[in-house]
Amino acid sequence: MKQIALDIAITPPPALASFLPGPNAAALDHLKLWVGEGRSGATLRSPVPTYLWGESASGKSYLLKAVREALRDQGGEVGWLDPTIHEPPEFNPHWVAVMLDNVQAYSAVQQHAAFNYFVNAQTEQRWILAAGTLPPADLQLRDDLRTRLGWGHVFALQVLTEAERRAVLRQEADARGIFLGDDVMDFILARFSRDLNSLMQLLQQLDGYSLATKRAITIPLVKSMLESL
Repeated sequence: MKQIALDIAITPPPALASFLPGPNAAALDHLKLWVGEGRSGATLRSPVPTYLWGESASGKSYLLKAVREALRDQGGEVGWLDPTIHEPPEFNPHWVAVMLDNVQAYSAVQQHAAFNYFVNAQTEQRWILAAGTLPPADLQLRDDLRTRLGWGHVFALQVLTEAERRAVLRQEADARGIFLGDDVMDFILARFSRDLNSLMQLLQQLDGYSLATKRAITIPLVKSMLESL
């Protein structure tokens, strides 16, 4: 979906507190404990790597970005690598952690960099949080990298059900002060991607379009916005 040029509100950055876990509570609790957002507020800064895997729309990238935001808020520097970064930076000893996203799509150069990050992270006692669409054993990557992705904590993430996605939309709409009727919710969930990031972008666009046109968010408004793209 194309972006529309509107004066829209700034979308809040990804946050662990905003992630609806559904069947993924164990993974979320693990990440919260590591960054110090658990119930006790204590941290468990183990350097043992963590790998999240699951199909598209299961929330992997969102969780990596949420952890990165949490660590940055604490004043930490974080390394990041995904398939769009064609010239990976050298490992920085000031990094408190390294995020490796969508590892299943890494090029040979990116795989070499990721392996180097693992070696340095072990030496410097730094944490690596990685994510991919497949379990470690099924990744078509170099053996030494695939082995390292699988030797720590591994969590299989599941896509939220429609009811759970509905709850996320409702929560985000309430946070923005937006009223979404059940008919609008049904329309959105039946016609748009089940990927939460896409749904959040859609809600952001609807919010901006509603403000620009001074109209409530209804099915006709949704259709009107789509026709204007």
